[in-house]
Amino acid sequence: MRILILKGSGNRHGSSAMLADEFARGAREAGHEVADFDVAHADIRTCTGCNACGMSGACVQRDDYEGKLKGLIRSSDMLVFAMPVYYYNWPAQMKAVVDRFYSFTGELTDMRKKTVLLTVAWDEAESTFDVVEAYYDRICDYMHFQDCGRVVGGGCGTLAMTRGTRFPKEAYELGRSV
Repeated sequence: MRILILKGSGNRHGSSAMLADEFARGAREAGHEVADFDVAHADIRTCTGCNACGMSGACVQRDDYEGKLKGLIRSSDMLVFAMPVYYYNWPAQMKAVVDRFYSFTGELTDMRKKTVLLTVAWDEAESTFDVVEAYYDRICDYMHFQDCGRVVGGGCGTLAMTRGTRFPKEAYELGRSV
């Protein structure tokens, strides 16, 4: 299986990157091909709602989404959304990627991709992740994605904090199991 990890943190070496790397290690050990794409540091513009793509064509914007990421998404079997929680929601960088699904919604929906959610936050309250998980669930439903698991890590505000939790191991084991 070809797995594409979408990294959505402004901190390239933060806690969500740690979970992504552990997931990738497990998936590679299980024999999968794994690539990642740093959406937070790529030139990905927001959807303008111009509808020039008609939900099934090229986006008029010439950026890393249209030039690189769209092709990587097309060629993958699984998408992994790896990100921190920003103010109880998805980071804008990751949300911009999902909004740009618009340019090939029908095609992408027909692909029935498998997905995984890896997310972390400093806060340990379960309610911290309510919106993040609800949005992920809704996107999976709307896009006909198959949720293959998630690691939702509270108390992961720094690398040291995250290392001391069960979440890196859970990410690794999830990668091995897909």
